[in-house]
Amino acid sequence: MTTICLVRHGETNWNAQGKIQGKTDIPLNAEGIKQAKRCGQYLTNAKWDVIITSPLKRARKTADIINETLRVPLVEMSEFEEKHFGDAEGMTYEERAQTFPERYYPNQENDTLFVKRLAKGLETIQRHYPNKRILVVSHGGVINALLRALSNGEIGSGKTRLLNTCMSHLTFDQGKWVIQNYNQVNHLEKVISGSPCR
Repeated sequence: MTTICLVRHGETNWNAQGKIQGKTDIPLNAEGIKQAKRCGQYLTNAKWDVIITSPLKRARKTADIINETLRVPLVEMSEFEEKHFGDAEGMTYEERAQTFPERYYPNQENDTLFVKRLAKGLETIQRHYPNKRILVVSHGGVINALLRALSNGEIGSGKTRLLNTCMSHLTFDQGKWVIQNYNQVNHLEKVISGSPCR
């Protein structure tokens, strides 16, 4: 059985400020580095075969820090880059709500093409790493879109607030991907009030 652990990247300054990042290549901040280190320590409790990461700085650095303890092959896959949010990138939640009340962001990546890109990434993983245990270090928009697609809209985009370095587990069973859990933050030392942990 193929197992994927989706890991959201650590915190950036734009995360802390509530700004949407998309393809804007923002690095981890000091808290994000600490989160990634805790994540790596936690993940040593299980065997992993490979890390696949988005090439964007915040994901790649998170993957590199995790791999300091795991020491497994690390591969970049552009399929797992964050969605491009067009003219909304760099705006806070409040600025987006005021400027784009309909939540349509000019010049953003098409939703259908975005989901197809992610599906292609999952297909590539299953083809190249069958029956392996894979970490995929990616982004909130990516993970939420996958959760939404695999749950038929019950969770994910528009419903689930994913935390930095949260983990969500998928397995490939009987020809399809199945969500085992999502938004797991047991590895984080500090308690985050009001956040979902399932």
